[in-house]
Amino acid sequence: MYMSAASNLRSNDQFLCSICLDVFTNPVSTSCGHNFCKDYITKQWDNTDSCQCPKCKEVFKTRPVLQVNTSICESVAQFRLEDQRNTSSKSVQIFTALQECVEKCLNQLIEELEEQQKTAEKQAEDAIKHLEKQISDSEEHLHFLQSFWTLKAALPTDDWMEICVRPPSYEGTVERAVSQLEEMLTENMKKTKLKQIKKFAVDVTLDPGTAHPNLILTDDGKQVKVGDVWKNLPDSPQRFFSAPCVLGKQSFSSGRFYFEVLVKGKTCWTLGVVRESINRKGGIKVSPRHGYWTIVLRNGNEYKAGDGPSVRLHPRSGPEKVGVFVDYEEGLVSFYDADTAVLIFSFTGCCFTEKLHPYFCPCLNDRGKNSAPLIICPFVKYASFSKYNVLI
Repeated sequence: MYMSAASNLRSNDQFLCSICLDVFTNPVSTSCGHNFCKDYITKQWDNTDSCQCPKCKEVFKTRPVLQVNTSICESVAQFRLEDQRNTSSKSVQIFTALQECVEKCLNQLIEELEEQQKTAEKQAEDAIKHLEKQISDSEEHLHFLQSFWTLKAALPTDDWMEICVRPPSYEGTVERAVSQLEEMLTENMKKTKLKQIKKFAVDVTLDPGTAHPNLILTDDGKQVKVGDVWKNLPDSPQRFFSAPCVLGKQSFSSGRFYFEVLVKGKTCWTLGVVRESINRKGGIKVSPRHGYWTIVLRNGNEYKAGDGPSVRLHPRSGPEKVGVFVDYEEGLVSFYDADTAVLIFSFTGCCFTEKLHPYFCPCLNDRGKNSAPLIICPFVKYASFSKYNVLI
């Protein structure tokens, strides 16, 4: 599945708009040869003083007159049809996986019932052998009594009326099996949902121009931690100076996107997304009212959502990898334990009016207890085709 999907990477990319990260709708072409959805490129140019290509950054002296590319429209229509057929096939695969899950539970139940039946049969056989021995002993006792009729006390024997073999009860076994099946199906559905969300994965890198002077960033822009040396950096409007924070280079003003961050080994951090106009110089208040949609870890085991006031979270186990998913139009920001697919917290009903940036705060070292870096997990290329999503 992965090999065949990967082989279509190049052909799939030609149907994606790099602005909305979705399949083209009314695709238009710029003079530099790049294609975009007409509504999105028009909206982006309406909000800027100059017109440039979002992909190659070529600046146009005059605003281009955009015409829908009919050739690409026809190709997209054909692709949607083929992709829809594939999505029917994927639905069958999901149903088959669930069916296999049920069959696995059923086989386990049958094995357990058969084991209980074998145990009951063994108990019955042992009881029969015990009774047969008692009968044999009783015959010998009768012969002895006939020889010694003056014997006053009878030799002891078991009360046969008390010997019984109880049939096994399967009620508890069946209840446990149903409970296990329910848990397995629930976990399977959680993982299936997160797999769908991961199809909106984007390549996020750290923006050194926003990094606090105490932060240490790796050259690839994927890791950040707090250092002991204050760097002599220019105090630009984009740079954080009051808290050890850094933003992602990438910004998003539409569509859906997802990224993952490794937090293993840390006792304190803050993750999420923020609007572009947040205050980067004064005190930071992590709440949606102030442009922050984040969750935090403090003191190694205290999880909270910055929801103004903050909401205490109680994950079953501390996540080692956190997934962040945003649906701009839906007004949704969700955080997941990326390894278990468990939803940690969601901000719903959000009203986004400007660009959003990924937000990272590794917090202070705490004498080495929190020295591990925040690591942006490797980007896995996915293609998002509206409601037809295909892993590539």
